[in-house]
Amino acid sequence: MKKQDFILETKRLVLREITVTDAEVMFDLNSDSEVIKYTGDDSFKSIGEAKYFLDKYSDYQRNGYGRWAVILKSESRVLGWCGLKKRDDGVIDLGFRFFKKDWGKGYATEAAEGCLKLGFNQFGMTEIIGQAAVANTGSIRVLEKLNMKYWKLETDQNGLEESVIYRINKMNYLEL
Repeated sequence: MKKQDFILETKRLVLREITVTDAEVMFDLNSDSEVIKYTGDDSFKSIGEAKYFLDKYSDYQRNGYGRWAVILKSESRVLGWCGLKKRDDGVIDLGFRFFKKDWGKGYATEAAEGCLKLGFNQFGMTEIIGQAAVANTGSIRVLEKLNMKYWKLETDQNGLEESVIYRINKMNYLEL
């Protein structure tokens, strides 16, 4: 992978656009019931379904950003994804999903921190939210490490019965 293909580089990670060539790894990621437990998403039924989804994914073209593949530089291995998504209501959402074997190693925080910087500094965003199921303490911990502040509780949003919304705005954003 050439450096110009990177969206973002951190100490241990690189982020790049997800492509149809990632279909198998994204299928595997979404096949773990613990990984998608709190997301409200269903597993892909096949690698072909994952390919179809990735082929139709248009956030990069429509918005200039989206969910990006997170690669561990030392192993050139996809750990999952992280990135920014413009929701239907216009709100910018920071999201992440990683293989269970990579939880607890700081990858989500490192990747998400880079995405916040990109959002505020490169894409000119003024506010970014993060949403997590109330029971998803790991994701909530990541949002808090990013200096995001609890904003509100939502029910029945994106298939989640009850979720917390955290947010950070550009004025309160401190260089992480």
